[in-house]
Amino acid sequence: MKEAGTERSERDGASVPGQGAGPVGGLADLLVASLDALARAGQADAACRMAGHACAVLRTVDAREWQKFNVLLHRLSRLVGPDGS
Repeated sequence: MKEAGTERSERDGASVPGQGAGPVGGLADLLVASLDALARAGQADAACRMAGHACAVLRTVDAREWQKFNVLLHRLSRLVGPDGS
């Protein structure tokens, strides 16, 4: 049985949650999938804020994992209105 959201991730060519390289990659993939689910549940603003924090944490230590959150942040930012809703 597949986890929720896994089909979309595999279809889009994105990493499957928890399948990144090493523990940081696995956690990053899991968090990206979680933030995506949070945004789809109507909390895009909160998901964007958390993705932004992850970008800040990873920016100078892991460029590959930073890129995952940067892509997510840009994609989710389209879902947030000008007033943050």
